[in-house]
Amino acid sequence: MGRQKDHEKGPGEIMESHRHHEKKGKMMDSHRHHEEDYRRRFIICLLMTIPVILLGELPTGNVLFSFEGSEFLVLILSSAIFLYGGYPFLRGSLRELSSRTPGMMTLIAVAITVAYTYSLGVILGLEGMVFFVELVTLIDVMLLGHWIEMRSIRSASGAVERLAGLLPRRAHLVVDGKVEDVDVSTLKPGDIVVVRSGERVPSDGTVIRGESHVNESLLTGESRPIKKVPGDGVIGGSINTGGSLTVEVERVGEESFISQIIELVGRAQEGRTRTQVLADRAAFWLTSIALLGGLLTFIAWSWLGMDVFFSLERAVTLMVTACPHALGLAIPLVIAVSTAISAGRGILIRNRESFENARDPDVVVFDKTGTLTMGELGITDVISFDLEMDEGEILSYAAAVESGSSHPIARGIVEAVAEVLPVENFNSLEGRGVMGHVNGSVVKVLSYGYTEELGFSISDSRVDELIGQAKTTVFVIVDDELRGCIALADMIRPEARDAVGILRSRGVRCLMLTGDSSAVAGWVASEVGIDDYMAELIPIEKYDEIRKLQEEGLRVVMVGDGVNDAPALVQADIGVAIGAGTDVAIESADVVLVRSNPLDVVDLMDLAAATYSKMKENLIWATGYNVIALPLAAGVLYGQGILLSPAMGAILMSLSTVIVALNARTFSFSGQSGR
Repeated sequence: MGRQKDHEKGPGEIMESHRHHEKKGKMMDSHRHHEEDYRRRFIICLLMTIPVILLGELPTGNVLFSFEGSEFLVLILSSAIFLYGGYPFLRGSLRELSSRTPGMMTLIAVAITVAYTYSLGVILGLEGMVFFVELVTLIDVMLLGHWIEMRSIRSASGAVERLAGLLPRRAHLVVDGKVEDVDVSTLKPGDIVVVRSGERVPSDGTVIRGESHVNESLLTGESRPIKKVPGDGVIGGSINTGGSLTVEVERVGEESFISQIIELVGRAQEGRTRTQVLADRAAFWLTSIALLGGLLTFIAWSWLGMDVFFSLERAVTLMVTACPHALGLAIPLVIAVSTAISAGRGILIRNRESFENARDPDVVVFDKTGTLTMGELGITDVISFDLEMDEGEILSYAAAVESGSSHPIARGIVEAVAEVLPVENFNSLEGRGVMGHVNGSVVKVLSYGYTEELGFSISDSRVDELIGQAKTTVFVIVDDELRGCIALADMIRPEARDAVGILRSRGVRCLMLTGDSSAVAGWVASEVGIDDYMAELIPIEKYDEIRKLQEEGLRVVMVGDGVNDAPALVQADIGVAIGAGTDVAIESADVVLVRSNPLDVVDLMDLAAATYSKMKENLIWATGYNVIALPLAAGVLYGQGILLSPAMGAILMSLSTVIVALNARTFSFSGQSGR
């Protein structure tokens, strides 16, 4: 991926790199700070709201409890809530107005400022009614909504931390022929390290001694452990599943494979633009109407000769009626209900805005290993070369011998039989196969190459077809007679075909991007019904393919499970992680499918569509009542004896909130799998 090493960079470049990582750290801290700030303000204001509701004047004009001086206690508490709880919105409105983009912050600030100022005036002798109850409840609702939003934003930042956690903390460094345990951060290019069986490789490098199989599936997508011999490269974070390896370190720090994946994830996170949700657009227009309408109402009644108190009352009534209680709840209430429904169906929503976009994607891109497939080897074919022994007997003899091995191939064969025959004199032939005595016969299960090396002739079109599909083949020899062949492959998830079929029937293009070989990818694509696929991709190539699709104007869903999918998951319009996948993939995604069922991608789309529809209904309820209420609040029917009082305006505002809440509860969803 062609980046300079630190010792080759100039001081300015190194400083810029440090500033970049420092900036990302500050952004994460900022989100954490805002989340805690909104949470603290909400709890404190909520506690102060209780006595305000009990002692304050309700929209009906009634007071639940009162005592001498209680109105001043309400004033003090309401003032504290206005200044403390309303501060983030007052500050935010100044930013919106300075950038000439008034939105929800400005609308909230206008509503709470007008309600507080007018109520204060009434306390001091102005004719009218106070709006302290409306003021404090509005602030509470908005603080709660923004706390939830900040929490959602911050949760997306954990991917980078999870990626860094893949590397081990300690490494076995060889110094003057002796092995010393050192901190991984102290390694430098040229160091020699030992990686024992079951350990993670501490840094990118090259094998100089030893042979083993290394599991790189989390990093490259390769479904099978890769055999490593001297001269082969290894990736930091991959797992040594066999014998001991001696590795020469080549890339550390920012040059390492994992660090460059971290850079891609960070770049995609910073580059993603936030979707402008419907509520923001509605808030912009409602803000404009409230501000302009209130001003015009005051001017119009003053010009018609009404006194300043009447004109002011009309303006205040209009702006209070436009107060966005219902608008602030319209989307969060639907989200709360749909999130509960989706969680019960194993669909966890981590990013609300991306979830809303999942209703009508143009392309769904699947990873292969662990997503469309199980990520585990299983038997696909058993071939008998000898009429004296059928497929069942061949599999039974092979499972007996393989029961003595812990290799993934052995596990796949053993799990395919109900009862394993006993084996004696078991022996593992390193890199070639296994052998043992079963029912008095010498049984060998060998690789293709070693079987030919022993002089056996393998000329069967069925075997050629299996090899062409890149399936793993082993051969069963009983008493020096070649009896049969067993083929294994990464097993396709049973729901994958249905999921792809439904998506394609809806006009959604289905692609597959994988780090596995072209032959394996081609077999899976044909079995599942994928429109097109690309194989042998590294993470940056997956990331680039997603970006290219987006540059064509397509809305892209990416479904994956591995570390190598993390950059693509973040870059996609909607990143969907298979729940059985890695923590990094889950942290990078907008949605997590807990059941690892590809068919849940279809349910995700249907749920998003139902949620979006319900959101629009609620926004209509939240803003539609203003079509009638605002003209009445302004007094357009005053000549006919119809005048909306401030109390009635507040009641209408509250009524719209109740309607929005009830409408959200009518949310229903059945789904494809009918659960």
